[in-house]
Amino acid sequence: MIVEIDTEFIKLDSLLKFSSIAESGGMAKILIENGEVSVNDEIETRRGRKVYPGDRVELFDEIIEVR
Repeated sequence: MIVEIDTEFIKLDSLLKFSSIAESGGMAKILIENGEVSVNDEIETRRGRKVYPGDRVELFDEIIEVR
């Protein structure tokens, strides 16, 4: 899945909500804190992590490419 943003970055929890992978901010928080999300092939547990164009986010079998 490709997600295009029109800002410099998007926070990881917001990206999960924006892409409809997480139904809510609370769900995004739990997924991130449980270590189920990786950014650029590294597990990320900070929901406020800034994700920039060119970054790749993975959760379960979903891959999000940010542009």
